[in-house]
Amino acid sequence: MTIDNEQQTEVAIEAWRSEPLAAQRRYLRQAGESLEMSAMYYEQKGNELGLARIGRCLALIQARQREVEAAT
Repeated sequence: MTIDNEQQTEVAIEAWRSEPLAAQRRYLRQAGESLEMSAMYYEQKGNELGLARIGRCLALIQARQREVEAAT
């Protein structure tokens, strides 16, 4: 699943909630890594709006990662 904005991030997180915690951790880690790569791209291109958007997506992913970790 491609995540490019906050809405897609929220949809992905909701879709993953029905998965086992181990799978959620994996999906969240992969999404975080992909978003970090996108952030590096936007930073290199000087795209501040894109970088800010990806930062908000990463914050949502990281918040869910904390919730999953607290549940284990």
